[in-house]
Amino acid sequence: MKRVKDVIRPEAGEIFDIELEEDFLEANRKIAQKNSGLLKKFNVKSIDIMGSVGAGKTSLIELLVQRLKERYRIVAIGGDVTTTIDAERIARHGVDVIQINTGKECHLDANLVHKALKKIDLGKIDLLLVENVGNLICPADFPVGCSSRIVVISVTEGEHMVVKHPLIFSEADLVVINKKDLAEIISVNISNIKMDISELNPNLQVVTTSCKTGDGVDEVIKSLKLELM
Repeated sequence: MKRVKDVIRPEAGEIFDIELEEDFLEANRKIAQKNSGLLKKFNVKSIDIMGSVGAGKTSLIELLVQRLKERYRIVAIGGDVTTTIDAERIARHGVDVIQINTGKECHLDANLVHKALKKIDLGKIDLLLVENVGNLICPADFPVGCSSRIVVISVTEGEHMVVKHPLIFSEADLVVINKKDLAEIISVNISNIKMDISELNPNLQVVTTSCKTGDGVDEVIKSLKLELM
């Protein structure tokens, strides 16, 4: 079994908070570009996985790891406020995980991800999965340098989460609507969610899944241009 290899914590003054000046957002963008260049240099495909607490980010990552670890050399970065709980869930599937604990902050930033990348032998991996802190607001303004950004939402969040949080969807490449098996039970119309996404970003790919059953996960893999064995 693999283990959580390291826990990254910010030092005083290292967090780029969303309420700070535009200069800090620009500084984050510059470090994100640096991260992107580093990952491209080693031909590492990287995915920033965003979404609310409980939407199913960790469950999706577990399923991706299970399906892809025989095809790709995978490392994950887990973002959380204080714990390693989700990172440990991912590590039990046989991949190394670097934990980033942000303290009180509601998002990962490019600087903390850059620190994590220094602890990874990028020449020995093909795929990096980054689980952002559970939040539909803050991560949108803080790209970390990944080649793709996913938003995972759950039908249990209701039909209006897209119109309530438009920025994160405008910044994404793929939306995963999870827990579709519960939609009828809680009277949520997935078509309405898809309509809101289309009106906001017509080019955004949308996949519906049930991470409980694994339904739809292969379509997520296809949408990310990854290959199964």
